[in-house]
Amino acid sequence: MAYTPPPSKFSRLARIGRLTSKVGGSYLGQKVKGVFQKEEDRARDTRQMQVEGAQRVAKAMGQLKGAAMKVGQQMAQVVDGMELPPEVGVALRQLNDKAEPVPFAVIREEIERQLDGPISQHFASIDPAPLGTASLAQAHAATLHDGQQVVVKVLHEGIEGSVDTDLAALRRILISGRILNRPKAEIDDIFDEVRDRLMEELDYYQEAANLEFFADAFQDDPDIVVPRSHPALSTERVLTMDRLSGVPLDEFLKTASPQAKHRAAVSLARSFFRMTYELLALHADPHEGNYLFMPDGQVGILDFGCVKRFDEYWMADYARVAEAAIQGDREAVSAAVLKMGVLTGPSPAAEALLWSFTQTIGKPFAGPYKLGAIPDPVAEKMRTLGPKFLRHPEIQTPRDVLYLHRSLGGLYSILCRLEAEADWGAMLSPWYRMAIDRAEGRP
Repeated sequence: MAYTPPPSKFSRLARIGRLTSKVGGSYLGQKVKGVFQKEEDRARDTRQMQVEGAQRVAKAMGQLKGAAMKVGQQMAQVVDGMELPPEVGVALRQLNDKAEPVPFAVIREEIERQLDGPISQHFASIDPAPLGTASLAQAHAATLHDGQQVVVKVLHEGIEGSVDTDLAALRRILISGRILNRPKAEIDDIFDEVRDRLMEELDYYQEAANLEFFADAFQDDPDIVVPRSHPALSTERVLTMDRLSGVPLDEFLKTASPQAKHRAAVSLARSFFRMTYELLALHADPHEGNYLFMPDGQVGILDFGCVKRFDEYWMADYARVAEAAIQGDREAVSAAVLKMGVLTGPSPAAEALLWSFTQTIGKPFAGPYKLGAIPDPVAEKMRTLGPKFLRHPEIQTPRDVLYLHRSLGGLYSILCRLEAEADWGAMLSPWYRMAIDRAEGRP
């Protein structure tokens, strides 16, 4: 199939305008219809309207290509943390992060322009067939003149110019159609956070710095491998990094021993806890494609474009919620969520819902626990709790929680596939205690 570039800015705006009218019109139509409906029928039809609106958004954003696909994908993961109807997230998740390959002639031209010289000057060879093509960039395997294997990642031409347009458009659509029926301040925070992370993903100098930070942090860890960047072969739009060995999760699961699976699971969990509570910098794009697994269970972590950083005092408050939830201290949980702004005012019903939420998410940390059960009791319970959050506008999602819980959810999914069993609470407690002690000035 021939390569088709993303639509022009004018074409994008025209399509977005038509979509906004359709989704907004559906909401107004339901608003009028709802006046004459029973409460139960009105709630059912409003939910259906949200789902249909999300399906329209997913289809349109996919047709726009480029940044629109990444924006939609990010929002799909974010709304999972907002406890909207699960069908909304399902619809938006149709926007996976795959795209049709860009011809190598286009890639070659960009590399040579960015590195100021012919490819042969910088690489002994480069594979014209891409390792992968995503909504923002394309990656190719290459070999340096000294024989080292590397990966060269190249941003798509003009991608930066469509991020703000597509993000603003998606915001208008989701609000006009009441697909995100949340307080304005919360929605503003959500979109600001998504934009910040997206703009960082478009800056390969920043990603190179992230690689060096995490490679230094894990250089003495026998269980985790992080590739290093090659600064002389990197620019704002081209990133060259070490190529790691290993296989994707699906292939690893076919051949790995129980011991290797256990090592991989524990390594992933421990690296997540360390990034979150000690390093205050989290690899925030934890889908399966960003990990490579060695036969013995060692794990390579890829793609550090999306990294979430935390303030140490905010993290101490979050750690206090985790500690109180695991210890069953309901009063301490309520005090901590009030301080963090998750709960914006006293409300017994909202406090009870948050307590149920923390007890559900904390269940795997209550003692030795095996993940991967079908059906998953934690996921089943979360599905019943989700719609209840819509009844409580006093419960809001702080922007720092969005990518933290996105990452936690991604990690949980991978650990379930590994069918991991461990005392997760005992593994976690030293890390959250470290965060609390550091904020309180204790060594």
